[in-house]
Amino acid sequence: MPLSLRQTLCLCAVLSLCALLAVPGNFPGLSGDARLTLIVFPLATCVWIATSVDDTYVALGAGLVLTATGVISSETLFATLGDETVWLLICAFVLATAVTKTGLAGRAAAFLVGGAATVRQLVHLTTAGLVVTAFAVPATSGRAALALPVFLALAKALADRTRLVVMLALLFPTVILLSAVATLIGAGAHLITVSVLWERTGEDLGFVAWLILGLPLAVVSSHLAAELVLVTTTRRGDRTGPVRITTAQIQEHSDAPVEGPLTPSEARCLLLLGTVVLLWCGEPLHGVSPAVVALIGAVVASSPALGTVRLKDGLRTVPWPLLLFMAATMAMGTALAESGAADWLVGWVPGGASVPPWMFLAGVIVISTAAHLALQSRSARSSVLVPLVIAAALAAGVNPVAAAFASTAAAGFCHTLPASAKPVALFADLPAGTPTYTPRDLLRLSAVLAPLTAALVLLFALAVWPLLGVPVQLETQP
Repeated sequence: MPLSLRQTLCLCAVLSLCALLAVPGNFPGLSGDARLTLIVFPLATCVWIATSVDDTYVALGAGLVLTATGVISSETLFATLGDETVWLLICAFVLATAVTKTGLAGRAAAFLVGGAATVRQLVHLTTAGLVVTAFAVPATSGRAALALPVFLALAKALADRTRLVVMLALLFPTVILLSAVATLIGAGAHLITVSVLWERTGEDLGFVAWLILGLPLAVVSSHLAAELVLVTTTRRGDRTGPVRITTAQIQEHSDAPVEGPLTPSEARCLLLLGTVVLLWCGEPLHGVSPAVVALIGAVVASSPALGTVRLKDGLRTVPWPLLLFMAATMAMGTALAESGAADWLVGWVPGGASVPPWMFLAGVIVISTAAHLALQSRSARSSVLVPLVIAAALAAGVNPVAAAFASTAAAGFCHTLPASAKPVALFADLPAGTPTYTPRDLLRLSAVLAPLTAALVLLFALAVWPLLGVPVQLETQP
């Protein structure tokens, strides 16, 4: 298959850079390990951008090259698979399978949308429900799959109001993507950010710390985006008139009952999920790692006496390619930091420490917001950007936690094209006869939503997160 113009330009640029780095006389002061890292990293990024080769395959190949050449040790490469954040995600998927199997999601949907009397109430109640799912289902693609039956029920109930159905089709993936920042398990990219921060700075950004920083941003950005979706995809006449979604309409798309008393399995699962979330939030009090809490929850959820899912069925839902991709990209990030390549790259950034903190953060947020146009994988974006952002923040006197969190939060915007994120692609390709959005609808929304979310992340980084214990600037030692 012939290469497109973008692919050709990307390949030529990367090969030219690699050729320059391969010559020992060029770039004095750059170590051999750093040279190898700066050759492998751009090549992997180019393949991610310009080819259809599986992302996990590319990441594993890059990790293998870095290990074989001695840039990182084999222990470093394989240790990432045993990282507690990986175990946290595995166990969270088992818990999510247990929740999905019981049908609690259908009950929650019937409870929320059944209380809506107007279009605006329906939009914001749906948004609130989608934000809450970030605590129950890891990864945005899993949340999108869980929410799809609810959307189909709403689409059927509003079949005579086509614009409202299109609006809801756009609302679901928009909120799912923006609300992922609420929790540490919301996206694999979050786990990469936490791992790189720990390796590079020793800062431990745990579940509670992430929740404190991310949940307010998730709630505000999701509801602002919901209002924006409502205004940009409907007319005033579409938003008037009552809305009535019945329990029977939700029931048609749920195998489990959505009303009446909770079944014993539903009650046990709800109690287990609530206990796990409370233990996650209470980590500073009891000191038990979130990964250990998740493991306990997964064991209980799959136990013969109390569980609602068999362990092997729960493990089948774990996206193992995603976990391998995360592990390999964590190793790549370690190589970028430990080889000195990240520090060398940051040395070429004009301004250095003279750049005002707000301007530094604004630049990081703009780049991270636009990065989805080149790298469609959120995890790949974090593996490329976060090590560089942390190194640049340290050089500029900016708090690396604030910079890395801002970069990861801004990278959650990926709404421009149907292929930009899996939830967007899922809701763009609905069953025949169900109205949905067009690429033009996405572009119109993105033209306003991209600068709005970027400005909101910058506002939180400068004004809100310092109040929550994450200052903008590094604290100077007395």
